[in-house]
Amino acid sequence: MKRLFVTMAIVIASVFATTTLSARELNVVPQPAYIDLEAEGEYVVTEKTRIIVVDEMWNPAQQFAQDMMPFFGSEKPMRTTKHGNKGIKVRTDRFVPEEGYEMTVSEEGVLIIGGTEKGVYYGLQTLRQIIVTNEGRVPYGYISDEPSFAYRGAHLDVSRHFFSVEDVKRYIDILAAHKLNRLHWHLTDDQGWRIEIKAYPELTELGSMRKETLIGHGLEPKWWDGEPYGGYYTQEEIRDVVAYAADRYITIIPEIEMPGHSQAALHALPWLGCQEQIVDVWTMWGVTPEVLCAGKETTYAFLEAVLKEVMELFPSELIHIGGDECPKDRWKECPHCQAMMQAQGLENEEQLQGYLVARIEKYLLENGRRMIGWDEILDGGVTDTATVMSWRGINAGIYAAERGNDVVMTPMTLCYLNFYQTESREGEGLQIGGHIPFEKIYAWDPYEGMSEDAKKHIIGVQCNMWSEYLKNMKWVELMLLPRLGAFSEVQWAVDRRDETTIRRKMESMRRFYEAYGWHCAPYYFDGRK
Repeated sequence: MKRLFVTMAIVIASVFATTTLSARELNVVPQPAYIDLEAEGEYVVTEKTRIIVVDEMWNPAQQFAQDMMPFFGSEKPMRTTKHGNKGIKVRTDRFVPEEGYEMTVSEEGVLIIGGTEKGVYYGLQTLRQIIVTNEGRVPYGYISDEPSFAYRGAHLDVSRHFFSVEDVKRYIDILAAHKLNRLHWHLTDDQGWRIEIKAYPELTELGSMRKETLIGHGLEPKWWDGEPYGGYYTQEEIRDVVAYAADRYITIIPEIEMPGHSQAALHALPWLGCQEQIVDVWTMWGVTPEVLCAGKETTYAFLEAVLKEVMELFPSELIHIGGDECPKDRWKECPHCQAMMQAQGLENEEQLQGYLVARIEKYLLENGRRMIGWDEILDGGVTDTATVMSWRGINAGIYAAERGNDVVMTPMTLCYLNFYQTESREGEGLQIGGHIPFEKIYAWDPYEGMSEDAKKHIIGVQCNMWSEYLKNMKWVELMLLPRLGAFSEVQWAVDRRDETTIRRKMESMRRFYEAYGWHCAPYYFDGRK
């Protein structure tokens, strides 16, 4: 039962031409499901306002208190207590949806009721936006809210360029403020292996470093920087980041690429290749022909050993196995692969990749996990327990959903935030290419072209941040913001977006970003597309 929830959004009070928001206006992103501001008055939140915790909602309350410290300019978080009548009170109610919340603001303060701790946390994120963008003034009224999609994700590639633990935590903070609940952490690729695996220390000792980095779009020597580059996370650091994300109700989904995009692993452990070839950690972008051998049992033993340690580090039910862009040339020449195909009755190399994927899926299922992969995993055939990330367009997602697979929609032409934000590209630096302005994301319908049955299998939407040309977190943030605001509305409020109000709301969000020192690109606000 969903109490007091409606699916429509209402138009909020008129806009006042002042430097701060009117107390009767709530420019919240993503858009809540229902807002009622008919009551007159406002409650002012200060650093002395108490957070009153009911039924052990300590974590969301304490996270909120920490989040408010930069706004108040205080070194001490707001006080959390079990007792008191006036302040910010948080509790749960089983009649509210799991990630939903209800917020009531009156002269007694703010009451937030969540379906679970998650719902309380998201209600507090809404409150944080209001406080920060409205100088602490929270108008009397009522909000009820819940998300459109269960899976609200963002991806971060740390293989092409490496980001420190503090950088990743900063990224998590930004996602949490937009009510996202999944971080897809791309930990291995041709250009670097970034996760410590104790069974194979060579992966980080050798596979985490490359000789140099491509800095242009060309393939001439002048386009390489000539500087060794690398980095990796210890297992202790991984646990720290996973716990940090969990405190913000974000599940980290690790990705271990296979059988393609594995040249860093091949450099560290040449016996993983078809001919045990000696290769360097790749210094270019794109697709290398060097892939794991799918015909040797030692490859499967390696993958299972790696995944065993990955599962010990990450509690996520979903484990990402990549599966994309795997050239088959080496397999066609490999006696081991050809023998495996004959032994398994496989007709071609595409089916050989399907065999590898099926074995890995079986291993994950036996260990209580489920497989997720890029949409190429469909090519060799997967069971209906696999979750598919549709990146090459929407058609793969539609096909997977029609056949009964859960799907995360993340088509490249709409969801790759390493693409340029403007047509002119002026001031954007060197990026991978493409063009995805804010407006294009905001107008996207993830259900386009789908039957009602297929829609039931679209569990969510994800934006992706590939780091070929993103060398530091400042550039990541400039590519992420403000476009993540558009994505958060697609993910949380897909049926209640309003093109007539989004720019005003994003102007408010721009002030929110500035308050936390997050870098935000100016192009959308300047009217550039």
